[in-house]
Parts: sequence; structure tokens; C-alpha cells
Amino acid sequence: MATESRDSEETPIDPEGPWTHEQAVVGDVRLHYVAAGDEDDPLVVLLHGFPEFWYSWRHQISALADAGYRVVAPDMRGYNRSEKPHGVRSYRTEELVGDVVGLVEHFGRERARVVGHDWGGVVAWETAIRHPEVVSQLAVLNAPHPERYREELRRNPEQWSRSSYALYFQLPWLPERTLGARNCAGVAEMLRETAGPDTFSETDLRRYRRAACRPGALTSALDYYRAFFRENLRREARRLFGGGTRERGVRAPTLLVWGERDPALGVELSEGLERWVPDLRVERLPEATHWVQNDRPDEVSDLLVEFFGEA
Repeated sequence: MATESRDSEETPIDPEGPWTHEQAVVGDVRLHYVAAGDEDDPLVVLLHGFPEFWYSWRHQISALADAGYRVVAPDMRGYNRSEKPHGVRSYRTEELVGDVVGLVEHFGRERARVVGHDWGGVVAWETAIRHPEVVSQLAVLNAPHPERYREELRRNPEQWSRSSYALYFQLPWLPERTLGARNCAGVAEMLRETAGPDTFSETDLRRYRRAACRPGALTSALDYYRAFFRENLRREARRLFGGGTRERGVRAPTLLVWGERDPALGVELSEGLERWVPDLRVERLPEATHWVQNDRPDEVSDLLVEFFGEA
């Protein structure tokens, strides 16, 4: 384990306690992460979404550490300071879930509380589904259960329309060119257009642009979508021809936090989950956008601390 020095762009804003930038070699990839809290406290892993990095959890890290948890917020593979393996296959769900399981093992734990937003939420769901022995409690922010999402896409044209950006991301090089032009100004523009007026400061946007402009970062981030799309095509083909599908339930107690002003994911995706998630608590925030932990940082932190304290 190596500790990195902080720089002006990576240092958190007014942290309430010591945070460290460290690295772990997990499987075949090197991951950068920010850690806080006592090393002996129960482990919480925070997984960010697109086009973010560990910094998206800046408001929650200290709150969880102060509540008595060892908090680890990685840059997921391909993002910011983490290693960026080449090729779409490197971003398959199996690889992303393996990173989470490997991180838990890296800290000498058998289980952890796992929190995910957006793409991090997808990976959190899949980790709880595929490796229930690793996830003691699950919290997901504005990311649908994979089966509920597929169900909604099959029957709801509006959700197809909301998700059309993911089809655009399947194109080679053009999405990278669009988002990466003018020092990744497209990343900042996307965040501004989908967030509330006070969600992100100019400092926040500058940091997101800087992370996205690291060599290879945009292609890696977009390869998450490309790999997922190909996996789903194979899954739907198996379903069409009568192929079996494995159990997709979640055994861990689960908290789902949903910002209702999400332009990409309809609020109906937070409904009807009991078939897969029997131990479920849903908290909907009517005025929050997709970037819910940034819109309502204190409320989200309080929900996480309260939920984890129920175990």
C-alpha cells in the first residue's frame, strides 16, 4: 500500500479529519482511492458514477468516518488516477465486480457495506447479486436494479428515450471527441445541464474536467457503457431462445435513495423491486436530481449513517 501526496486539485474542501490518497493492486489493476476513519472500524466502500471520480463522495466521507466507519472511495478502474486497461472487455461487469471484491479483501475484511451511485450503483447491485457473502448492507443512489431496468426498457418507450445517450456512447471515438473537446468542457456542460443550479461549483466542475482529461480516462469511462450494452445483447439473446438466467435477487438489507428530478432515469425504476430485494427501504427526494449526494449532501449522509446503524 502506497500513500500519495495531495495536490491542489485532489485535496478535499475543508475535510473534517485526515484523508489519505493511497493505491491498491487488485487483481490485474491498480486502483487509487481516498481513505478516512480508523483502520479497525467497519468498512464502507463508496463507488462513484460517470463521469465522476472519488471526489463525488466528498460530502459523505467525513460524515461516515465520524460515525465510526473506515471509508474507502476508489477511483474505479479507468477513472482519474486509477489504471486504465485497454479494451472494452476490461470493463465487463465481471471485472468491475471483481475490483470491489478485491478491495474488500485488500483491507483484510470478509464483508463490507457497499454504496454506489450511477455506474457505481450498477456495480454495487451486481456485487450484492453475484457475491452476497461480501456485502453486509447495500445502499444505492439513482441506479436501478439491473432486472428492473431491463423490464422497464422492454415496456416503456419513455425510458428508452431517456436512455438514448447510452446508444450514442456505443459509437467509436465520437463521444470521446465531443466530451473531450476544449479540455473536457463537454463533461462540465453535461453536468450543468442535468444538475440543479447550485449542485456543482466552478471548482467542482474544474476538478471533474481535470479527471476526465487524464490520458485514456474518457475512453475507459465510455467503455463501461460499451461493455454493458454487449453483455445485455447476449443476455437478451439467451432469453429470446429460452436460455436460463441465474438468480438475480439481493439478500443484503438495502437502501435505495432516489432523486426524482433525474432526466435519465424515471422514478418508476424505484418501484416494484420487492421481487428481487425483499429487505428494501426506499427514500425518494423530490427536489434532488440524478446527482443526489451533491444536491442533498447532508440528507444523504444522514440516511447512510442511520441505515448502517440499523445493522
